[in-house]
Amino acid sequence: MLKKGEVKMIHKMLKDGLSKSAIARKLGINRDTVAKYAKLPEGYIPVIKRESVETTVDSYLPNIARMLEEAYKLGVSIPSSSIYQEIQKLGYRGSLRWMNDVVLRHGLRQKVKDEEPLVRFETDPGKQMQVDWVEFPKDGLSAFVATMGYSRASYVEYVSDEKVDTLMKCHMNAFSYFGGVPQEGLYDNMKTVIIKRNAYGYGKHKFNVR
Repeated sequence: MLKKGEVKMIHKMLKDGLSKSAIARKLGINRDTVAKYAKLPEGYIPVIKRESVETTVDSYLPNIARMLEEAYKLGVSIPSSSIYQEIQKLGYRGSLRWMNDVVLRHGLRQKVKDEEPLVRFETDPGKQMQVDWVEFPKDGLSAFVATMGYSRASYVEYVSDEKVDTLMKCHMNAFSYFGGVPQEGLYDNMKTVIIKRNAYGYGKHKFNVR
């Protein structure tokens, strides 16, 4: 069940021309979930119920990584449809497209080709917070979106700029909201975090010293 701010953000991003798939990637949710809330009135206030967290690809990433590595060692390319069928057996109920989007986002196939060790995707409680900006150029606003990898709980804050100081303040507010500090943060090529990609070799980026 999404929160009021997340539903509002879906409608706002749709108005700004983002596709349902792009919104799903930004918010870390299933495209079907975006489509569901897009049909509801803009002022809709969700009723919060104690339900289990929606199934996402995240919990199956370790299985996908192992399949890709094993296939590479055997000198074969495993098709996405085969990976999809295997994780369905493990309980995955999302779409093939969503699975492909997440695999592409993490660059798993490219890492295998470059013989780069794949990052393990264990998302224990409190381990990882995923952070990204969602921009609204027409309004001169940006949304800081922080999502916990284990629970998928999200914190959203609207700001007028994406400066480093603003980013830090948003982090502090997110920590206060979640009631603690995660072990690590995952950033999707955020300019205020990554100054230059592959500055010291493939996968060795130059980070903002702050």
